[in-house]
Amino acid sequence: MINNVLPLVLQALGNPELSISSVSTLKKICRECKYDLPPYAANIVAVSQDVLMKQIHKTSQCMWLMQALGFLLSALQVEEILKNLHSLITPYIQQLEKLADETPNPSNKLLVHIFAHEPAHFPPIKALFLLVTSVTLTLFQQGPRDHPDIVDSFMQLLAQALKRKPDLFFCSSLDVQAVFQCGILSLKFPEALTVKASCGFFTELLPRCGEVPPVGQVVHENGKQLLQAVLEGIGGQASRSLMDHFAEILFALSKHCFSYLSVWMKAAMQQEGFPSARLSPEQKDTFSQQILSRERVNKRRVKEMVKEFTLLCRGLHGTEYTADY
Repeated sequence: MINNVLPLVLQALGNPELSISSVSTLKKICRECKYDLPPYAANIVAVSQDVLMKQIHKTSQCMWLMQALGFLLSALQVEEILKNLHSLITPYIQQLEKLADETPNPSNKLLVHIFAHEPAHFPPIKALFLLVTSVTLTLFQQGPRDHPDIVDSFMQLLAQALKRKPDLFFCSSLDVQAVFQCGILSLKFPEALTVKASCGFFTELLPRCGEVPPVGQVVHENGKQLLQAVLEGIGGQASRSLMDHFAEILFALSKHCFSYLSVWMKAAMQQEGFPSARLSPEQKDTFSQQILSRERVNKRRVKEMVKEFTLLCRGLHGTEYTADY
């Protein structure tokens, strides 16, 4: 069946008059038959890349086509995903670099264009962002532990998108909950740089709760898991050098989700032996009260609270190991 239909669909992609029907059909095929498509993946990617670069389709159809490619790549092995993704995004990067050469400040040229306010630059960036996000989420489903560098870069990309173009998170094609869960998983990586990047993602995400409804909904529904992961890190699972970054998340939670934080904190601290078996109930209660007190508006003070608490969690408070901490 696919042998007969797919060549016709790929041929139709090059016809602007068949734009909606051809792209929607390919998207449906890639979504519903993706596990049958690996033998055809190279051809689908090549044809799709060609029509995208020729700008045959309108923006909405380009979005559909990127989604179709995301479905397709999700059924491939990691090595094939990375190879095809590189093939797809390279022309966009080259195009952006060419555009960036026109700006007077070469040190910031690529970032300026990626997150510029010029409407003409936004559609291709949106399409590229959704494709990279879709494929990276697939890597998480297959197991991201062997690719901490990709996770690190992905978290940085998300943070920059939130900082420069939060409108990207309004897109119905973006699975904000899946992205949020990936961030939580990344907080538990042993690599410090990956954890740092993940903390940066959440410190950019949380302030958007009020202005970006999809973000607000996901945070309110899953924020308890985020707090749990943060407290686990502070409790001893993360390097002490990262405590300021975890404190940044706590500060953002208290500032933008305070009513929820008070409930989540109480539930978390009621767990026996959490976040450390070394803590007494009184020590846990003191920390909770501090984080929820008026001092929470002082970021420097929150960082001090976290540093003090992590020493208690690790059994290091008052020892020689804290001299330079």
